Formats: sequence, C-alpha cells, structure tokens
Amino acid sequence: MFDKLPTAGLSRRGFLAAGALALSNVSRLRAAAGVTGDSSDTSVILLWLPGGPPHMETYDMKPDAPAEYRGPFKPIRTNVSGLDVCELLPRHAAMADRYTLVRSIAHNFADHGGGHKKFLTGRDPLSPVGFVNDYPAVGSIVAKSREMRNPGIPNYVSGTDDGRGGVDVFSFGAAYLGPSSQPFNVSGNPDAAGFRVKDLALTTALAGQMDERLLLRGRFDRIRRDLDKSGSLDAMDEHGRRALQLLTSARARDAFDLSREPNALRERYGRHPWGARALLARRLVEAGCSWVTMVLENPTPPGQGIPSFSTYNWDSHAVNCHIFEDAKYRLPIFDRTITALIEDLYLRGLDKKVLLIVTGEFGRTPRITYDKGRPGRDHWPSAMSLLISGGGIRTGQVIGSTDSKGEHPKSRPLTPNDLWATVYRHLGIDTERSFPDTTGRPMPILPDGAPISELI
Repeated sequence: MFDKLPTAGLSRRGFLAAGALALSNVSRLRAAAGVTGDSSDTSVILLWLPGGPPHMETYDMKPDAPAEYRGPFKPIRTNVSGLDVCELLPRHAAMADRYTLVRSIAHNFADHGGGHKKFLTGRDPLSPVGFVNDYPAVGSIVAKSREMRNPGIPNYVSGTDDGRGGVDVFSFGAAYLGPSSQPFNVSGNPDAAGFRVKDLALTTALAGQMDERLLLRGRFDRIRRDLDKSGSLDAMDEHGRRALQLLTSARARDAFDLSREPNALRERYGRHPWGARALLARRLVEAGCSWVTMVLENPTPPGQGIPSFSTYNWDSHAVNCHIFEDAKYRLPIFDRTITALIEDLYLRGLDKKVLLIVTGEFGRTPRITYDKGRPGRDHWPSAMSLLISGGGIRTGQVIGSTDSKGEHPKSRPLTPNDLWATVYRHLGIDTERSFPDTTGRPMPILPDGAPISELI
C-alpha cells in the first residue's frame, strides 16, 4: 500500500516520521474492521532470564540430595514459614511475604530456541531449535488485544543489551500478528552516561518540525482519498494522531528518563544494566505501558569485565562457567534488583495493577556435570522455578514441588500455559478470543491451560 509513498523533498527526519505514520495505518484498518482490545488499567513486567536459571541454586534447594546433585549452597529461612531460598538471596528472604514461588512448571523443549518458543508462545514450536516464532509471543498477544489503548508511550516495550534487540534473538516475534504487535525495543544500559532511546531522541528533533508533519499529513490524506472514495477511512484519523503523539510525546520521553529518579533509589536497584532495566520497567508500567519485558543477561556494571569464571547469561554449562562461582557473582546482583522492584511496586501502590514474573525458559540439570574439572549444569525443561509478585495475587507461599533430586514435579504439575492463563486473567483478556493466522484460520489466544488457583 505504501510502496509508492511520496517522499521527494523530505528530510531524513521527515522520512522516518512518514514510516511511523505508515505503520500506524495498520491499526487504522483494524479499527475500521471493528477490532478492539481491553483497556483496563493493568500491566505485566516480565524479567526474562535467558539461558535458564538453576532452580537448585535459587528457589528449589535440595540440601538432602546426594552430593552430585545438591551443590555447595545452603537454604536459608525467609519471613514466611516453610519457604526457603538460597543463602545467596538474603534480600529475597527478608520479603518472601510479597512474592510466591512456583516450583513445578515443566515442558519438553530442551534447546534454547525451542524452550524460548514453547515458553513464550504457549504452543509447541514447529522446530525444536531456532528462535523465529511460529506463533505470537505472549507480549505480542497483549499488544494486539490492547492495540486501541493510547497511553502516550509504546504499549509493549522490551529492554536488552546492545545488539540483542531483534525480535528473533529471544523469540519475541509476533508471527502472524505482524510487526505492529512487536515490542518497542530499548537496547543498551539505561544507567550508562549519555544513554538515549534512539526513536525517542528523534522526537526531540521533530518537535519543531510541525511544517514537515503537516506536509506529511496532507500527503497521507491524498493517498487515503485516492484509495478509499467511500470515505470510510476518514474515521481513522485518530490513529495518525496517536502515531505523531508518540513521536513527539513528552510523556514518553519522561517515562524513559531514569535521571528523574533519586540517586538513592537507583542505588537500591543497582547501578548496572539489570537494576536500570528493572527501574525503567517500573517507570513504564506506571506511565501506562501494558507489557514490559526486560532481559537480564549480563549483570556486569559499566567499566567492568565479565569474570573469567562467569558467563554472559544464565547458560551455566561447565564449558561456559564454573556454576557455583558464577552464582556467587551473579545472584547477589539478582537479589538486589528483584527485591528492589518488588519493594518499589508495593511502596508506590502498584502491587495490584502490576503483575511481576521472573523466569527463564527452563531450569538446569539437577545432576552436576563437569568439563575439565569445572562444575556446571545443562538444560533441563523437566523442572523449573519462577517467582511471581504483585497483580493482587496471594503471596507468601510456594506452589508445587519437585522430587527429592529436583528432577521432576512431585506435586501440582503445571505448564507455562497455566502461568499465561493467570496473566491473561489479570489483564482481563479472554483466552478463547481468536486471531487469524496467515491462512485465515482462527487461532485462539491460548490453546490450553488454566489460571493457577492458588494465586487468585
């Protein structure tokens, strides 16, 4: 439709703005078709731990397992009777009443690609490897379901390290829902000096270019009149205005600006990529964003290098790292960031509006493996643990258990889809609603799964 968009005489800024307006026409046409979404004031923060965090070094300790399983760390008591965590997570222990641990989720895809696709889409992927989605990621489903919301900022945001922002790096793709349902990505360390969100930096440049925008609007109007003599598209001007509002939105710029937060709070989260992304997530949902996925891979603070015993993300094979030395480095940073976000959500009265999920695509092998004498754990989708907080859920509990060696669910076996059914319930999204795939076949939002009753 826009392959012959008139751009002669426009600056680079104008051309980029034209692209933004062109994308907005996707939602214009959907509105014309009567497609609407939920507009309730709820949101989700997903802290994604790619590589797979070790459940037996974090939330599912097995101190009585054989030595080749249990590792060197001990569980510690929390402020909730019967709920314990790894000794490297003392801040978790102090606020266990504000989250719930789920220890019995499992699936069948042991490759990173297959695990990402299975967990994040709720469907078995066509291939057990690779990261290109056959089905939409959950965040894209939410973006599609709420596409008519206009909070003045992107409705779906992801945050990643530099060079890791592509939707196919972590299976964040929207598949048949199309690019308009993909996340607005923020790459880099939001705590770094000189950090800028590129597409919002453009808004400052565009702010004084009203004449260009008016020229663009006139050209789009001419395209519309030529393509639709009936005038039915006239009712969709609001979508173009929303696109321009995003490009020139002070609200959006403010939401992404961590300098507006007090230094003490930034220190509480941690002056490193993980802390900065978690704090940014809170700012975004507070400003009205429906879904924020922040990827926590490399926690190394600016100016430091990854220690030789550690690895870039949570993929703690023996060939990649010394898992126990890596845990001693990684988990205190993790402990600070996760608990700061939980604490902040509660202090700001967001614990009903915002549902927080902390998970990776699978767990790690309960039996320790070795490479040249160095210990590690391999991929293990048969058992994993996750943390969930906020969203008005019942906290201060453990749901499910694994067997004595941490290999398989023992009680209350669950799937990723049970988690997503709970999430959609929080957001007020009907999981039986369908969207057409590329062949026109209606695809329900979630093929199976039920809300986790202990949480609601």
